[in-house]
Amino acid sequence: MTQRQTVTVGVDLAASAIRTAVCRVVWGDKAVLAAEFLVPEGDEELLAVVRAADKTGLDCPLGWPSDFVATVLAHHQGVRLPASARFEERADGRPGLDALRFRLTDDLTWKATSMRPPLSVSTDLLGVVALRAARLLDDLGAADGPVSRDGSGPVAEVYPAAALRLWGIRLTGSYKRADAAARAVRQHILHSIEAGSGLVLSGAVRAQCADSHDHLDALVCALIARAVLAGDTRWPRTEQERAAARQEGWIHLPGGDLGALR
Repeated sequence: MTQRQTVTVGVDLAASAIRTAVCRVVWGDKAVLAAEFLVPEGDEELLAVVRAADKTGLDCPLGWPSDFVATVLAHHQGVRLPASARFEERADGRPGLDALRFRLTDDLTWKATSMRPPLSVSTDLLGVVALRAARLLDDLGAADGPVSRDGSGPVAEVYPAAALRLWGIRLTGSYKRADAAARAVRQHILHSIEAGSGLVLSGAVRAQCADSHDHLDALVCALIARAVLAGDTRWPRTEQERAAARQEGWIHLPGGDLGALR
């Protein structure tokens, strides 16, 4: 009997192809059949990988804050700027994030994880990467129409650090540095993922993730893409969220059970 397979891809996107990490995972019946890191030489090769996957998790905003876009447009046209706004306050009484700098999905992610706010796509260097993502999505949709930014199409926006938090993987320090302490944190993350999910990764994949936080993030992106396919991520629930997701993008936050990936 032929085993049904699905393919997820994780992309830790950077402004250039040389710094972009790409992980491809082939899933069988409650097991990882194969996981590997790919090195696409340019955007066309990367798009070919995405097209061949059932779902791709992309670690990059898929849009800009609507209030930011409206403000820039008004300024460009020489008309009065819209009034400044913030999202609803947190449950602990602190104000929501600045709607010029952050998207609704950023605000909801911040509130759901109690982490520091995500990087701002409108005011941080992340915007350079988002410009590449916008071009990739435009090229991806050239044949079949625009790619949905809410994750319902071939690509879902993901946030590895938030996923690790929601999976209950507590970090003793940063895993983003190049020193021995950060390497140890990356190894802890890998062990926690395997122990919590029951998945078994190859020694080569473990070694690359231990050596590089970009590769680890790409793997986590591919795992979140699996969670999207499994129906274990938070989708927009209200009309406000659905409308915002269509324009600004939507971070897919997984549930707390790593076992749902199998």
